[in-house]
Amino acid sequence: MDHAAVLAAYDRQLRHDALSEGGGSRVERTGGVVRVTGSAHDWNGVLWTDVDASTADAVIAEQVRHYTAAGREFEWKLHSYDRPGDLSGRLLAAGFQAEPTESVMVAEAASLPAGPGLPDGVRLVPVTDAAGVRLMAQAHVAAFGEDDAALGEHLARRVLAQLTEAPDRIVAVVAMAGDRPVCGARMEFCPGTDFAGLWGGGTDPRWRGKGIYRALVAHRARIAVARGYRYLQVDATDDSRPILDRLGFATLCTTTPYVYRP
Repeated sequence: MDHAAVLAAYDRQLRHDALSEGGGSRVERTGGVVRVTGSAHDWNGVLWTDVDASTADAVIAEQVRHYTAAGREFEWKLHSYDRPGDLSGRLLAAGFQAEPTESVMVAEAASLPAGPGLPDGVRLVPVTDAAGVRLMAQAHVAAFGEDDAALGEHLARRVLAQLTEAPDRIVAVVAMAGDRPVCGARMEFCPGTDFAGLWGGGTDPRWRGKGIYRALVAHRARIAVARGYRYLQVDATDDSRPILDRLGFATLCTTTPYVYRP
């Protein structure tokens, strides 16, 4: 993989030229900023900026005014190559809070391993409706605990909206052990780009280390190839990064969400 070429494609296709997810969400380009504004259940935030030391503070203040007027919490998705170099400090000074840094990892979908298979007693169930989304939310709680239940419900509402409004742009699946949901994952397609994004995959601690996460990556990779997407992209946590490394994903950069809550 040509690291520089893939990073340039990622920056251009998924950030600078980003398309709306549909529904009430819209991509806006204004004053050197590419941002997404939607409902309270949509992802709201800044995807890309063209700022320097002389303009950054004013641009940050304008985004705060924009989202505050809309009554929206929002995220500034800062990447390690973004400029100016002190942009993170400027965001903190403006009242943003930094969340854990993740690694942007990419792999050629067709080059990923075909396996492993699922462990005995586990099956994959496609998520296509509200009942399936509820199973995904339960899997999220099983993986991350009741303290994360509110986030799980927020994600569930977003997934259901995507399935309802733009079903051709998402594939979701839940791994079931008997009648217990133990892992939920989805893939979001970006039409007109080379990339499909992998999201989720947190697994019930009682079922970790059995290959479920890897099996779900392989499952989604096959679908991406069938739909003509070249690359799979993941914002990887510290837990998933070693697994993705072993599967052949390469790290392009890091990304840190800076969140502003009006």
